[in-house]
This record gives sequence, C-alpha cells and structure tokens, in this order.
Amino acid sequence: MRRGKPSVHRAYSEPLAVLTGDSLIVLGFEVLAKAATIVPERGIKLVLSLAQHTGVAGGICAGQGWESEPEIDLSAYHRSKTGALFVAATQMGATAAAQDEEPWHELGGRIGEVFQVADDLCDALHDAGTPSEPAGQDNLHGRRNTVTELGVDGARKRRRDILVGAIASIPSCPGEASLAQMVRMQAEQIMPVINPALVLVEGVVVEGLLAGTGSSPKTSMFKRRSARSI
Repeated sequence: MRRGKPSVHRAYSEPLAVLTGDSLIVLGFEVLAKAATIVPERGIKLVLSLAQHTGVAGGICAGQGWESEPEIDLSAYHRSKTGALFVAATQMGATAAAQDEEPWHELGGRIGEVFQVADDLCDALHDAGTPSEPAGQDNLHGRRNTVTELGVDGARKRRRDILVGAIASIPSCPGEASLAQMVRMQAEQIMPVINPALVLVEGVVVEGLLAGTGSSPKTSMFKRRSARSI
C-alpha cells in the first residue's frame, strides 16, 4: 500500500511497475529537452542537473545502492538518497529562474534529510494496520535508520535541528518568509500519525492494551513484541 492505495506492482504486476518507472525517468528528460528549445542554455543546465542528481556518482541511484552495504554513514546516505532529489529541485528552480543555483544546494540537502528522518520515524512508529506504506520495513530488511541509531527522541531532535538549519539556509530572495513557512508546514505534514498504543522503546515496540475508557495503560497490561513483526 502507498498512501492508502495499492502500489503499481500490486495493482498491475511487477514488470509493468518497472516499465512505468523507467518511462517516467525518460519522460522527465523529454520534458526538459522540449523546454530547452526555448532557452537552450538553461535547458542544458537543467538536463545536466537532473542527470547528476539521479545517477550513480552522487545521485539517488548511489543512495539506493548504499542500502546493500553493511556499514554506511547515515547522514551521507540520506544526502545521496532523498537529499539528492531535493537538491535537484531547489537548484533546478533557481536555474529555471536564471539565478545562481549554488546558494540553493544546502536548502535542498537539508529538506531531503528532514524528509528521510521523518520517513524513518514513520517506518518505526506507524501501526501496520494503517492504510499507508508498510511499517517496520527497515527492521525487516536490516536497514540502518535514524531511529535505530538515535532512538525515537533522538530522531525527533535530529529532525528539528535539520529543519532549523534548512530554514536558516534559505537564500535571500523575494518571498523568503513564505518559503520558510512552506518548508515548515511540509515538514510537519510528513511526520507520522502515531497509533497511541504503540511506543518504541530501545528498539522494541511496546503495544499498550488500552482500557475501554481510554485511560493510560498500566505497565502490567503491556505486551512486548519485536519491531520486526509490525
């Protein structure tokens, strides 16, 4: 399930899902190529930027590849995986507006890290029964993430710190305050809606068997289960 709907490979088969992904990547370059006929210099820069941030050397493909490594630098992994696409978005926006793209690099990278930390929290704290992405996938596949490294509170603090840095890094521009507000609002929207009966404690999910009155569960009513099971 993805955002409450069956994923493409579930709805239409894995071969069609792979072909759809490949086609959408090519379509992105097609759109830029058509735009390049209007302002060739900017169009070439946009195509190059998209290629660099999706390819192997420093793009999302490299980040995905790191998931197969036994040891990774978590922050660098986040920057290469999700961060690369957000850097592409911020820098390509600047290029399209005929502005210097370099000042927008940090903002994109930090937004990407915020998104990834929030995604790690969602993976750890979402109830498996909610209609969203599958829960507990990082634990299931043995992937390191912010929650396993820092704990829930540490991951939340990490997210807050990165968000503060992201907003501070916004270059001076028209609409700067509105952009800061938008970044803040989007960061809040991607935070997990947590089942109050689930709390992650030292890598183990504690499921509170809540009383019918809705009062706080007593310690004796807790049932522990591995995070791998959700």
